[in-house]
Amino acid sequence: MKRYFAILAFALCCVGILKGQTAADSLTIVSAKWEVTHHQNGIVCKSVSLPMLYNCPQVINLIEIDPSKGMKARVGISEGMKRTSFIAAEHHALAAINGSYFNMKQGNSVCFLKRDGLVIDTTTIGEFNLRVTGAIYERKGKLKLIPWSREIEKKYKRKRGTVLASGPLLLENGKACDWSRCEENFIQTKHPRSAVCTTKDGKILLITVNGRFRGRAEGINIPELAHLLRMLGGKNALNLDGGGSTTLWLSGAPDNGIVNYPCDNRSFDHAGERRVPNIVYIYK
Repeated sequence: MKRYFAILAFALCCVGILKGQTAADSLTIVSAKWEVTHHQNGIVCKSVSLPMLYNCPQVINLIEIDPSKGMKARVGISEGMKRTSFIAAEHHALAAINGSYFNMKQGNSVCFLKRDGLVIDTTTIGEFNLRVTGAIYERKGKLKLIPWSREIEKKYKRKRGTVLASGPLLLENGKACDWSRCEENFIQTKHPRSAVCTTKDGKILLITVNGRFRGRAEGINIPELAHLLRMLGGKNALNLDGGGSTTLWLSGAPDNGIVNYPCDNRSFDHAGERRVPNIVYIYK
């Protein structure tokens, strides 16, 4: 067994590890013992607590969706800011994750948002300069994660379907993206993170990495999040709004469906949801 892990660690080094991540990090991820809390009808919910990943303790929650089982994805929009669990229930969702960045005083999205052909918001210059390099494009329940820029945004104003911009884009075709035009402090600082990912075998992952709980769950930065998703089989991945907004929800789960540890109440429990204007949800 020891020889197996030695060979595996060597192989992980050979296939290439994102800058700042180590073979030990890769080995921790591939050998992690996930606790499955729900496995039914094309949805798997699981979590893992790791005492050391990216130089600190991590608690990760993940919902895996199988579109071949009839599962579909959609952007859910709220009239005013509401908790992720509330918006999900309003849309009769099976699973959900918080959406993109927003103005916390006014409640509107600061990223491009288009629903069923109607442009609701556009991306601010500040968000383009800070982090917005990707978007969710959804049509007829099928989800694609695409690159985003001012030029692309102009084209999608005339395109059918639903779009929610966010960022940065983490993975494209299985490779880490270029974040050089994003603000460095945002990229390198550890925070709670939310992301949506499509995998090489056609699954959709909704994932949260908890953070801001020193010694228990400290969060990760953008290169670490990209590395984590790549090690989990990610092909394309997009970072969503994180920090106090980070929320993962599953219909029928205890604690009002919240399966991660939102930090907006500064307590390591399931009661710290922040009000948000939009979500990404799964339905059938």
